[in-house]
Parts: sequence; C-alpha cells; structure tokens
Amino acid sequence: MSQKSILRAYYGGTLVFLLLDLGFQFSVRATFLDSSTGLRLLYYGFCMLCFLVMAWKPALTALIGAVESVVTLSALIIAMGVRVMVPADPMLETGADVVTARELMNFVLAGGIAYVAWGSNMQQLFGRRGGGSHS
Repeated sequence: MSQKSILRAYYGGTLVFLLLDLGFQFSVRATFLDSSTGLRLLYYGFCMLCFLVMAWKPALTALIGAVESVVTLSALIIAMGVRVMVPADPMLETGADVVTARELMNFVLAGGIAYVAWGSNMQQLFGRRGGGSHS
C-alpha cells in the first residue's frame, strides 16, 4: 500500500473517528479539542474536506497532507499551551490535573504522527530529505 493510499484511507476514516467521538465519547483524533465541541466538529469537517479534495485531485495528496499536518501540529501546540498556561477555574478549585495522562498521550502520539507525516509529505513535494541547501 502506497503512502498516498494510506493518507487517503486515514482521511477517509474521518467519519469513523467522528462517530466514535460523538457516539461513544472515544476521541482518538481530536482529543486536543475535547473542551470545544464546535472546534472539534470544525476540525473533523476540515479533515473530511481534505479527503474529498484528495479523492477529486489525487495529485494534491502530498500537499494536502503537509497542510493538514501543520494545522494539526499548530492546534495541538496551542491547545496544550493554553491548557497549561491558563488553567480553568475547576482545576484550581478541585486541584485536578492541568493536563491528564490521556491528553498528554494524545499530544505525543498525534503530534509525533503529524510531524512524521509532515516530513514525509514535504519530502514527496520537494524530493529531498534534510535541511540546508543542496548543490
């Protein structure tokens, strides 16, 4: 199975992730947005749009994967940063963890996958690995 096929299958599975999230409160893909149903639905909609564009124009798969990876990484970093730097009142009142083990695990897993996907897609787009200039 090619990398493009895997990426299309991942985005094609967005509906399954959405159903797991809304139907069973089992968020795998968008745990970093658990506190905001609206943003979570917007993220799932964005992922579904990525899939539709990939199906329509397969040549754009690497570009879409790179863009979505940057969006995911940015959302993860911002959501985790806000959560750590601006704890909610209930956390302060009850002494609950600022970041739960589940959130931290999702951050590491989703962030790692998004980073690897970004690097792989950039390599496909530009045909080289590593940084710096090549002569």
